[in-house]
Amino acid sequence: MAANLKISPLSAMSDFQDWARTVALDMERTLEILLPAANIAPIRLHDAMRYATLGGGKRVRPMLAFAAGLVTQADPERVKIVAAAVEIIHAYSLAHDDLPCMDNDVLRRGKPTCHVEFDEATALLAGDALQALAFELMANYRLADSSETQILMQQLFARACGSVGMAGGQAIDLANVGKQITLPELEFMHILKTGALIRAAVRLGAYCGKPLREAEMGQLDRYGKLVGLAFQVVDDILDCESNTEKLGKTAGKDQDANKPTYVSLMGLMPAKQFAAELLRDALDALGGFGENAARLRQLAAFIVQRQH
Repeated sequence: MAANLKISPLSAMSDFQDWARTVALDMERTLEILLPAANIAPIRLHDAMRYATLGGGKRVRPMLAFAAGLVTQADPERVKIVAAAVEIIHAYSLAHDDLPCMDNDVLRRGKPTCHVEFDEATALLAGDALQALAFELMANYRLADSSETQILMQQLFARACGSVGMAGGQAIDLANVGKQITLPELEFMHILKTGALIRAAVRLGAYCGKPLREAEMGQLDRYGKLVGLAFQVVDDILDCESNTEKLGKTAGKDQDANKPTYVSLMGLMPAKQFAAELLRDALDALGGFGENAARLRQLAAFIVQRQH
């Protein structure tokens, strides 16, 4: 495994940016170890899996898992596996979303998308294999004190990835290209497409530590739902305001594809105001957790204030 990452709130690493860079670096090293080596057959498939996962991304979902682990004093070695599994699912979803049959994009994280660098069939198979690997990791490691909690984590993870989670949200997104939908319909879509895996990252990180009361886990889940929505609102804003070089992906693609977004339905300034409201509500949801939730609070602010 990668070098230990100290996630104690009493760590001398009090600066959020330093902490975030440390998490990203530790996650990169962990993923390098957990992914199949590129020199093992089938070499091209394993190379594509590594290409899709390594060398880029903000690693927000792993950061959320580690930050939630602070709330429950979780063992960082457990959180690493959960964070890696979530990030591997995220990488698979991007490889598939970029395919010509879906969003048909050619740039991701500042480099050619997986199907451009390899080919469509290899990108499809890489996504399939990454998904399988994520669930293998969740099954191969002891992640919770009780087997009942570990089974619950598996169920939560599967639901977040499936038809009532990320995959379902993508299906709704594709079905609504060029159509007029309402704000509640847009919110439902993104609660599934973007929010489900973000919510799962928070809850899974927390489940790696000491048990919380049901109400406390409900607070964390509400936080995850709110920052998940905020993440998407800010994505829609950046799609309009930023550029391809800064984003590392094609800017303006949602508008060009005539996709419904928070900006197209609300307008730019109301969308920014909505993101600020979501941030306030997310911070309110953490009331009562004290200093142990400091990183979750900082992450919420980072998600809303980011520039890419």
